[in-house]
Amino acid sequence: MNSVNRVALSFWIFGLLNNVLYVIILSAAWDLVGSEVPKAVVLLPDIVPGFLVKIAAPFFIHRISYNHRLFAMVMLSCLGMFTVARNHLLAFRIAGIICASASSGLGELTFLQLTHFYPDIAVHYFSSGTGMAGLGGAFLYFLLTSLMRLQVQTALVISAFFPLGFLFVYFALLPDSSAFPVDQPYERVASPAITHPDSVAHTIKRLKSLFLPYMLPLASVYIAEYTLNQGVSPTLLFPIKSTPFTEYRDIYVAYSTLYQLGVFISRSSASFVRIKNLHLLAVLQAMNLALAIWQSMFMFLPSIYWTMLLIFYEGLLGGAAYVNTFLSVRESTHNSQREFAMGAVGISDSAGIVCAAIISLYLEPALCGYQVSTGRNWCRSK
Repeated sequence: MNSVNRVALSFWIFGLLNNVLYVIILSAAWDLVGSEVPKAVVLLPDIVPGFLVKIAAPFFIHRISYNHRLFAMVMLSCLGMFTVARNHLLAFRIAGIICASASSGLGELTFLQLTHFYPDIAVHYFSSGTGMAGLGGAFLYFLLTSLMRLQVQTALVISAFFPLGFLFVYFALLPDSSAFPVDQPYERVASPAITHPDSVAHTIKRLKSLFLPYMLPLASVYIAEYTLNQGVSPTLLFPIKSTPFTEYRDIYVAYSTLYQLGVFISRSSASFVRIKNLHLLAVLQAMNLALAIWQSMFMFLPSIYWTMLLIFYEGLLGGAAYVNTFLSVRESTHNSQREFAMGAVGISDSAGIVCAAIISLYLEPALCGYQVSTGRNWCRSK
């Protein structure tokens, strides 16, 4: 395998492994907290720690070597998933989710920054890998728990071993960046080669230049996207006999899988379809959220299959926003600023998800309450 193919495969696996636990946890939300608790209770600890890591990172991350970041990610992920799997108390499960979230946040900004030292193909394949993580994680959880009927704890224990793959890929598969024509290759053991001024004011100034063109539209897409996923989709229900499922929790898991299928397709398609207007994607996703809320309240779509199509389309928009944003950053940012910019813009998706989680804490119970008041009590079913 030549060096370019090794780069492509390495970053694809990085994206897959970094996001798969996050997706599995979201897919397990119904099982972890039950039908009576808003699913955003799982989303918040699944995203806030990673979001906080991303916010703080521009001020210190350049002082930490990529090696040290990698080992921290592996330890946090494995510990987190074992804690979620082996404890029945919600407080311990939340603690485990927090560990896994911190690892995912650190991993995303680390690998996005690492793409700076490799050809453009690294961004394409990392994005595709994150898309596959969504599809693979949601489908794997659906397969293990809905089709194979394994216990939730067993499925989570299996997933706890996935992060060990980081070590093999990073040290055995990924070629050294010195093989590629990048101005300053990073070092695996020492701190990254490019240094950054330590002035807080200077860092904030650099962040401001990225806000309107990249961070705002990406955050807006994710606010609409995850509000739909966590605050609305658990209420997009139909009489169980009119669906291909036997339990209402299976509908929620199926929606997650279809959403992730759309994300995977669009995150893998940037080589063929480029979308430069990032603000348009934000508008379209907001319209999608409004449509889903209308469906939850008034059931204007006559069949669950139309709702599934809506969820799939949501995934297409979300995945397109992610990959096109980071490709645009890479293309328009000067080489000396690119490593910083790739990591900094990664704050946006997490910020959007945090906002969505807070909204969903109130939106899901409100929609469910409205449905019950009109005689539809499916959202309270187990």
